[in-house]
Amino acid sequence: MTTTTLRAAHTPLSNHVGFGQTVMQSASLSWRGIVKIRRNPAGLADVIIGPAIFLVLFGYVFGGAISGDTSEYLQYVFPGILGMMTLLATMGVGVSLSSDLSEGIFDRFGSLPIARIAPLMGAIGSDIVRQLVSLTALVGFGLLLGVRFETSVWSVLAGCAFALAFALSVAWALILLALAIEEPQAVQGLGAVIIIPLAFASNIFVPIETMPGWMQTFASWNPVGHLVDAVRALMMGGPVGQPLLFTLMWMAAFVIVFAPLSLIAYGKRP
Repeated sequence: MTTTTLRAAHTPLSNHVGFGQTVMQSASLSWRGIVKIRRNPAGLADVIIGPAIFLVLFGYVFGGAISGDTSEYLQYVFPGILGMMTLLATMGVGVSLSSDLSEGIFDRFGSLPIARIAPLMGAIGSDIVRQLVSLTALVGFGLLLGVRFETSVWSVLAGCAFALAFALSVAWALILLALAIEEPQAVQGLGAVIIIPLAFASNIFVPIETMPGWMQTFASWNPVGHLVDAVRALMMGGPVGQPLLFTLMWMAAFVIVFAPLSLIAYGKRP
């Protein structure tokens, strides 16, 4: 008597999917992050309260000493704080991703037949909600304090969208940091160590011309400074072409360098 053993066919999981499927999978994973925000709205407290605190502190505590006119200084500093707050809000991408990695959620994603980049794009996509909440809170609070935009509504919206796009391109650096460390508190701490010096050594709070010569050299090449120049021109008027071009170049550099490195790091995870 011959015994025949039947074996179930095994189809290996593949991460090679089409562009349309990749977009859909990334959108689905983005929605997962948005649902987490809906279930824990208290997690938005930092991006709602933080912008108001920064605007009040720098506008009213330092405004008189720096420019002699608080109202005038608010007009100057508002676009810079907007750019800085989008960058600080982006740290949420790294922290959330690091938390998922430490809990083993991304190990489950690795066993699914989805595009390799989809979980990382999903992390960035869900951060858009945090960014939009932060931008809305800051613009609304700025208007209450007396900030008046000197360009059209469409130009102001373009400035907000540009700051958001820049922050999302920088998010790839924080994703790489999260993949390397996998400790949420460490990612948040190191992210702040990187972002805060870039913010203060720029033209957010004071003109570059007031800095020492060596710092002026750094500030003139600081990507945050180019972003602030572009946002300030879009919201308050002024030449926008050159800062917009330089900022786009920095955005492309962040994506070209850190996105492939993030994919390589994600692929090498055990």
